[in-house]
Amino acid sequence: MFNLAVETAEDTDEVEWLYDLAFAPGRQALSSYQLREGVAPVSELCMAARDDLNVLAGAIRYWPVLIGDAGDKALLLGPVATHPTRHGEGLGAWLIGETLDTARDLGWSRVILVGDEPYYSRFGFTRAAAGGISFPPPTNPDRLLANSLTPGAFDGVSGQVRRAF
Repeated sequence: MFNLAVETAEDTDEVEWLYDLAFAPGRQALSSYQLREGVAPVSELCMAARDDLNVLAGAIRYWPVLIGDAGDKALLLGPVATHPTRHGEGLGAWLIGETLDTARDLGWSRVILVGDEPYYSRFGFTRAAAGGISFPPPTNPDRLLANSLTPGAFDGVSGQVRRAF
C-alpha cells in the first residue's frame, strides 16, 4: 500500500535523489529540462508516493508548457520514477493514472511527454495526437506523445513546444 501526497519542500532532496537513481547521469541536459528551467512546476500535480514505513517509493512531476505561436497551454509530464526495488508493482502506472485524473479535474485539457508509446498508450498517449507539434532538439520526434484529457483538445494545435513564462 502506498500513500500519495503532494510533494512538499521537505520531499525535494529525496525526490531528486530518486530521479538521479532512476535516470542516466546528465538528465538535466535533456531538452525537457530546458523547458522546465526557471518555470515552477504545477505543484498540485507533483506527487510523492511513500510506503507504510514512509520510504519514498515513487514520484511524478508536471510542468506547464506552451505550444506554437498561439501559446496553447499544456502540461509536460515528467519525470516519473519509481525506486528500483519497487519496479513491477504498478506504482508508476498508478502515479500516472491518479495524476492524469487530477489534472483533468483541475481543468487541464492537454498533456505531452517524451516516452515510449507502447507503455504510455494505455494512459491515452499517442504519437498521432502529437502529430502537429514538435519538441526542442535533441529529441526523437517519434517519442513525442500527447493525450487529450478532453475530446479534441489537440485539434488545430500545432507548433513548437516552448517554455511557459
